[in-house]
Amino acid sequence: MRIQRLNSYLIRLLLIIGSLFAMLPIYMAVVNSFKTQGEMFQSFIALPTTLHWENYAEAFTKINLLHSSMNSAIVSFLGIGGIVLTASMAGYKLSRTSGRLSNIIFFLFVASMLVPFHSIMIPLTRMARGLSVQGSTYGLALIYIGLGVNMAIFLYHGFVKSIPRELEESAQMDGCNEFQTFFQIIFPLLLPITVTIAILDFLWIWNDFLLPLLMLTDVNNYTLILSTNMLFGEYNKEWPLILSSLVLTAIPVILIYAFFQKFIMEGIAEGAVKG
Repeated sequence: MRIQRLNSYLIRLLLIIGSLFAMLPIYMAVVNSFKTQGEMFQSFIALPTTLHWENYAEAFTKINLLHSSMNSAIVSFLGIGGIVLTASMAGYKLSRTSGRLSNIIFFLFVASMLVPFHSIMIPLTRMARGLSVQGSTYGLALIYIGLGVNMAIFLYHGFVKSIPRELEESAQMDGCNEFQTFFQIIFPLLLPITVTIAILDFLWIWNDFLLPLLMLTDVNNYTLILSTNMLFGEYNKEWPLILSSLVLTAIPVILIYAFFQKFIMEGIAEGAVKG
């Protein structure tokens, strides 16, 4: 009994230490965002003597926060919507279709997950230029759809297998066609995995830097991360402004993740009860 209690205390201690290490970069970013450049270089850990809120006001203006956030939101939500719509239908169809061709197509989607982005970076840029989608936020969202469907199809494909086929047979007996069966019966049951995919893809698209840097050429179309990168000068780096902008950039991600996490837990609980 004492050994079990000791193990429990050790596990809690390790979790606390791990949490502190994980929170340290966030603490340093928030604390130093309220300092001046000189005060920050004196101590990265110490609390600021005075809260310099003007850092956030200046960062808000320099990165054009509202416009850049709108660009990021357009790219994120169009990309997520396209990934969820196409991948859910493809994953459902591939899961319910038996045969060698279906297996080969699914294998190709899974195999594409192993291809590193850097190996297709240059061909992808040339293809985007050839299709006249380079420089557009809508074109960037289209590219995210193409890059994100493979993982989503893999997750949907496995989740659909847990749904009984009897539900589809009952819907077909009631006169539903294949699209009605999917959108009215199957897709609502995919809520847990859909929310999971949406969160993962939102974190990926919102925080991505390399692909927008390659595809967006007009400053007016810059996403929030690219606008923040403009604060890095060749000879001068305004770290308090950079940290302030990074904190502002992280706030939507934290809020959306906290909001959708509740739906993930509810979806998993409902699935367990139904199972």
